Amino acid sequence: MVVVPGGGPFADAVRLAQKRLRFSDAVAHHMAVLAMEQYGRAIAGMAPAMRTEETLRSIRASLQNGQAVVWLPARMVLGRSDIAESWEVTSDSLALWLAWRLRARGLLLVKSARLPKGPRSAAELSRRGIIDAAFLRMLATNPCPSWCIESRNHRLAARAFRTGADPLVTSILPA
Repeated sequence: MVVVPGGGPFADAVRLAQKRLRFSDAVAHHMAVLAMEQYGRAIAGMAPAMRTEETLRSIRASLQNGQAVVWLPARMVLGRSDIAESWEVTSDSLALWLAWRLRARGLLLVKSARLPKGPRSAAELSRRGIIDAAFLRMLATNPCPSWCIESRNHRLAARAFRTGADPLVTSILPA
């Protein structure tokens, strides 16, 4: 398992600072990616068995050793021409970007929003503000089976991974 942290309260601070200081979206994107790293380090600090990793090679090595990983994205993401430097790119689309590169069997987004039941198109979920705008475009070129689950149901998802039970997820359809 690889955890791709959102920016959490650290990204909220970037949003607030951008409103006050009026720096560009490119600068905000850079800071938001660093916010993901800060939140990732906090997660790893609460779960010491998880390893923080920054590269595909190190992620794969940790996974082969049976270790869960928290991805620190800055090294792989910042400065890439194929990743827009805007608020349209969040941890959702970066998680998809990473999952595709890892050839993951699937991607589960844990969302704080209330989710519609059953399969939904990525376009609908983006319009509703559940997934970011870049996710829709990335899914078209980086296909990966993807689902969302409400954060309040995260224990059900963990059980589903262990037992194969229905995790009460919303499937994300590419079209």
